[in-house]
Amino acid sequence: MTRNDSTDRLRADKWLWAARFFKTRALAAAAIDGGHVHLNGARTKPGKLLRAGDELRIRRGTEEFHIKIKKVSVRRGPASEAVGLYEETPESMEKRAQHAQQRHVLQASVTHPRSRPNKQQRRKLMRFRKQAR
Repeated sequence: MTRNDSTDRLRADKWLWAARFFKTRALAAAAIDGGHVHLNGARTKPGKLLRAGDELRIRRGTEEFHIKIKKVSVRRGPASEAVGLYEETPESMEKRAQHAQQRHVLQASVTHPRSRPNKQQRRKLMRFRKQAR
C-alpha cells in the first residue's frame, strides 16, 4: 500500500484517528479492543482494513455514532476535512441531540455550593465521614 492522501483501504485505528474520533491512534486501538467500535454490526480489531461504504458504530463516552465511511484518508487533516470522510445517519444525530438535551437539563438541575467550605464546615464534614465508616 502506498502512502498517499487517499487509498482504497486503511486500518481501523488509523481511520478513526484521521477522522478525529480519537485524539491518538493508541486511544482508537484501545476503544476498538474494548468493544466500543463495531464494523458492519460486529466487533472488529485495530488492524482490520476499512473501505468506503463500511458502516461503523462508535461509542465514545456517553455518545454513540452510527456512520458510513465515505472516503479513506491516511492523513489527519483539519476538522473540516475529517467531517468529509464519513456521513452520520440522521437517526444517530437525532439520538445524540436528545441525549445532549437530557444531559443539559440534568446539569441545570444540580445545585452547586456558592463557595468552598470554611474550616468549621470542613471539620464537620470530616467528622461525618469518619462516623459513616
